[in-house]
Amino acid sequence: MKVKINLQTNSAKMSLKSVKYSLNVLKSENLEIFSDLAKAKLKRLKMKFNDLESKFLSLDGDNAGHHVFLKHSTSNTFKIQTHVRKGLKNLLSENPETINLFCEDDDPLWNRELLYTALLNSQDLPSRKSKIEKKQLKVINFFGNLSAKEVVEIEAIVSGNTLSRQLTMTPPNDLTPTHYRQEIKKLASKRKWKFKEYNMSQLKRMGAGAFVAVGQGSDPQDAAIVHLTYQPKTFKKTITLVGKGICFDTGGHNLKPSKYMFSMHEDMNGSATALGILEAASLNKLPVKIDCWLAIAQNHIGPKAYKQNDVVKALNGKTIEIIHTDAEGRMVLADTLTLATRTKSDAVIDFATLTGCMAVAMGDRYSGIFSNKPELACLAVGSGQKSGERVCSFPFDEDYEEDIESDIADIKQCTLEGGPDHIHAARFLSQFLTDPKQPWLHVDLSSSNTKGGLGAAMSDVNGFGVRFGFSLIQDILQK
Repeated sequence: MKVKINLQTNSAKMSLKSVKYSLNVLKSENLEIFSDLAKAKLKRLKMKFNDLESKFLSLDGDNAGHHVFLKHSTSNTFKIQTHVRKGLKNLLSENPETINLFCEDDDPLWNRELLYTALLNSQDLPSRKSKIEKKQLKVINFFGNLSAKEVVEIEAIVSGNTLSRQLTMTPPNDLTPTHYRQEIKKLASKRKWKFKEYNMSQLKRMGAGAFVAVGQGSDPQDAAIVHLTYQPKTFKKTITLVGKGICFDTGGHNLKPSKYMFSMHEDMNGSATALGILEAASLNKLPVKIDCWLAIAQNHIGPKAYKQNDVVKALNGKTIEIIHTDAEGRMVLADTLTLATRTKSDAVIDFATLTGCMAVAMGDRYSGIFSNKPELACLAVGSGQKSGERVCSFPFDEDYEEDIESDIADIKQCTLEGGPDHIHAARFLSQFLTDPKQPWLHVDLSSSNTKGGLGAAMSDVNGFGVRFGFSLIQDILQK
């Protein structure tokens, strides 16, 4: 949903008497808009003004207006986003059509996150309820320190994040591989991206046995690898994005219990994240060529589905011993990575909701990363802190491969002993890079769904990874 943003350079125009809804970030309680009524309520709640560095004050004014106050503090992006989100949730609960945002300080971080968080939570997300109360927000009057260029960038990232959330939240009967591929094709046409796809018949002929092993279990066999390209007239570098797009994951023959199968329509979140980054980069016209590869399939159980003890040959010729059919993500990514890395780029970044082990290690507030280049991992951690979408780098030492050595094939898909499966998965995927020295970052998305929201996002499905990826590409461009 398009929201009009009016940049107001004169904060003197900001008056609560003429405003129905506002969120105000203040440095001092002496400002006129922090009225005697606000001070009285603060006193009644036995709070001090400095308490608003971590809390918010909600006030209903004389003109039947609703106003929220926060105090500016020196903090990091994630803490600012969280603080603003909680205040905005209170403000937006009445579903206003127009809100005013006021930031007393010129601090670029606070100004940017204030608008970003408000705009992000103004977007409509999928719902199949008979009666839906759509978000009414149409206008944001922003009193602060932002340029028109900065607003364009914020709008682009919000568009990418919203695309990711909308796709991830779509019910699986409405987003089968067939439907998903159609939606991607429409989007490619709209954004003028080059579009190519490799269907199951083509992949069989090519020898992409790892991908086909998973896709063959579905009826119809509508799995495919989709390749999109964004290429501006002039560009400085080339980035390769790869995304896992399992539209529903039953676990296959190693069937998931119902508790763990529920929400497995979100197992395509890695591909939605890659698409969201591509969308944001395109709308912001970043001077970078992006090749985006999406592994789209479902993991079903049936007579044609792959099974334990099968041995399949991947696109790069390596043979894989199947240990557990619920480790399908690394199978579809293996052949997709091989295809994606046949052409060299400055960095390959893949996104996947890949392992439960990462969720155990990190919970749902951080995601984990692995890289064959320590400097890329360090850059990514910095991009995560800067964007408010935090990541932690994990060990990637070669000796972990001893755990996935096979007696009958080149490599085991995984182990049955548990252990560090998130590290095993990363070491497994690294075997399918065409050039093992090519800079590669693997993102295991353990924080794609967080109850009650995360960072700037109020929704459980939060679009994590889109702003991180966008920020990382910007940082790579500056190197």
